[in-house]
Amino acid sequence: MPDILHSDAPAPVTLDRREGPYGEVVLRQRGDDFEIIANGCFLMDTSDGRSERLLIDAALAALPADRPAPSVLIGGLGVGFSLVRAAAEPRWGRIAVAEREQAIVDWHREGPLAAISAAALADPRTGILTTDLVAHLSTTTDRYDALCLDIDNGPDWTVTEDNTSLYSPAGLADCRARLTPGGVLAVWSAQPSADFEQALRNAGFSGVRTEEVSVARGVPDVVHLALRTD
Repeated sequence: MPDILHSDAPAPVTLDRREGPYGEVVLRQRGDDFEIIANGCFLMDTSDGRSERLLIDAALAALPADRPAPSVLIGGLGVGFSLVRAAAEPRWGRIAVAEREQAIVDWHREGPLAAISAAALADPRTGILTTDLVAHLSTTTDRYDALCLDIDNGPDWTVTEDNTSLYSPAGLADCRARLTPGGVLAVWSAQPSADFEQALRNAGFSGVRTEEVSVARGVPDVVHLALRTD
């Protein structure tokens, strides 16, 4: 989520700063809210969360209502809003979360973000995969009914150069291969992308559409949705 600051916003306080294999990741507190910064790029904060919850809700709504205990892979733990939303829905079965930054996992397990996610992490359906999402999708044999991906500010605004492969034809083919027939791919973005919608169609997805969440200023946050229908 892009960093939208107001003149009266309090100055941020850095709570932790880690250097890892993918660069620097920082946890900051600004007033009552927490922010995650990766390699100097604002990722998300705890000020809203509507679009992160939509990521989960829209994916579930796109699945057949009679599908029992659908499984979901959430790409990116972030501030935990998507995980918390999934754990609050009894219809979901397995809830897997791929998070490559050990620091973010630590902030949720034993740091300030535990106040948000402790109950969801304790849910027996939840499992944390401390792995790179792109690598996981290209190597695992697991299949999911839904992929809910939020590791960048969108297909056109990646956090690291390596992430661009996720939105390439090969990356989208991996996403499609990891879905069960009738499964749904949901991708969060800080702005709409007509090019990405076309890329989804070119990758063999159907039912491609975009749902919007209005923001205080600028273009709306969106969730891109696509179905594997065979």
